[in-house]
Amino acid sequence: MAGMAVKSTGDIDADFAAMMIPHHQGAIEMALAELRYGKNEQLRRIAQEIIVEQQQEIAAMRLALGQALPPSTPAPTQPQAEPSGSRTPSASMQMPENMKMDQSR
Repeated sequence: MAGMAVKSTGDIDADFAAMMIPHHQGAIEMALAELRYGKNEQLRRIAQEIIVEQQQEIAAMRLALGQALPPSTPAPTQPQAEPSGSRTPSASMQMPENMKMDQSR
């Protein structure tokens, strides 16, 4: 939320994006927490949708302002390499089978 506290530049478009991008990023981070630790499948599906939608909106705002997009990275719902003995539940970070894209094409 602190990222939304920006000083006005007088350019309403730039100010709007400068406040909305951190807002959307916060929603992504909350959704990732749900995917990592949540048990409710309905909420986990909603969290997955939030991640996709918010990332698309961030990209659209950056493009609308002529800003470069950050380099592509793995989807945040995919498991990260974990140190051996880690107690982080990696299975909860994997995307459900019905959300995965068919890679056989």
